[in-house]
Amino acid sequence: MSTSDVSCKDGASTSNDKDDVVCEVNDMLQNMNTVDNEVNDTSLCANCGKGEEEGSKLKTCPACKMVKYCNRKCQIAHRPQHKKECRKRKAELHDIELFKQPPSAEDCPICFLRMPSLSSGCTYMPCCGKEICNGCVLAPVYDDQGNEVDSNKCPFCRIPTPTSNEEANRRREKRVEAGDAVAMFYMGCKYRDGTKGYPQDYAKALKLFHKAGELGHAIAYASIGYAYNYCQGVEIDLKKAMHYYELAAMAGDVYARYNLGTVEENICNEDRALKHYMIAARGGNSESLDAIKYLYSMGHATKEDYMEALRSYQAYLGEIKSVQRDKAAAADEKYRYY
Repeated sequence: MSTSDVSCKDGASTSNDKDDVVCEVNDMLQNMNTVDNEVNDTSLCANCGKGEEEGSKLKTCPACKMVKYCNRKCQIAHRPQHKKECRKRKAELHDIELFKQPPSAEDCPICFLRMPSLSSGCTYMPCCGKEICNGCVLAPVYDDQGNEVDSNKCPFCRIPTPTSNEEANRRREKRVEAGDAVAMFYMGCKYRDGTKGYPQDYAKALKLFHKAGELGHAIAYASIGYAYNYCQGVEIDLKKAMHYYELAAMAGDVYARYNLGTVEENICNEDRALKHYMIAARGGNSESLDAIKYLYSMGHATKEDYMEALRSYQAYLGEIKSVQRDKAAAADEKYRYY
């Protein structure tokens, strides 16, 4: 006789002692389920058990998102018994976001091919604020008669290119004032390196990187991580460096993702390193492909892992390669795009 064949409601009779035992077990299981449901009921305060009162709402634990409290006092009182589970769930939620496939790079606004992840593959135009692949930037321009004409103009907005650093800087500063995150990043690089007429000023560089990162520019966050990693205007702080590398990686920067992989590999977290390398390889980072090959040779990755990464990287190359970009890269190493 199965447990489902026995009626255990109040007043029900059973045929023998065996049925009595089955009923008792069923009652215990039902009571346990009831207790679990009460504990996990997010409509009640996890500390005092009270529900939402008129005019007040329960506040969710900001770290784990699993429980709610009616006030700060209840949250503090419940912390000792909740702390361990909260930290565990917080780490799980963080990893879900960290290892999520990031958004792909935008397409070139002229040729509509995927933009290379390598920064030398594109150029920022301070006149219109567009990043354009160097294949389009250096491509010859022809008139309606097929004659090559002067191409010293922006290939997107057709405004003549600046003839001096001062003019380029004025255009870039105008874009910064307009809230252009990419312009902020490039100006930050100029302050960091002390180039193009800007004095070297790490404080101004970091301020611009922070603003650009907050506006969604992934490489700006990677630059902050690099600063904390290599003592550029701030003291070395590897914890902060990791934090900003993670922000950059989640926003799509494959080189920050590769850096995270090397950090995890160096502390023998090969499984996490492999996850980072796989995502970076899909985004066009060739160093990650080599790193996966090394993990495979050491027994920390499978042949299937390496083959999947190789196929992903080849698919990326198929999306970014063009005759124009190849010509630009052949003309000068500084235009290399993979």
